Amino acid sequence: MIPKGAVFSPELIDLMKSVLEEATATLPEPKRTSTVKAELASEILACAARGERDPVALKTAALLALVECSHYSHDISPQRRAV
Repeated sequence: MIPKGAVFSPELIDLMKSVLEEATATLPEPKRTSTVKAELASEILACAARGERDPVALKTAALLALVECSHYSHDISPQRRAV
């Protein structure tokens, strides 16, 4: 969750937008929905609000959170999820 009153500099906003674009680009085209992008963006914002500034860490956290949410992982077999 994003803390109330979180303020992001223009540079950080640009970084987060770039990370969102990169994370989205790694997904198969059918998964690039507005709902999935919102999930990615939410996690990127939350991580940035906690102080994370490394683009690789932000992207990784967003993609990991996406796998955990039911919007994306529902079509992954239980065997693949366990890997």
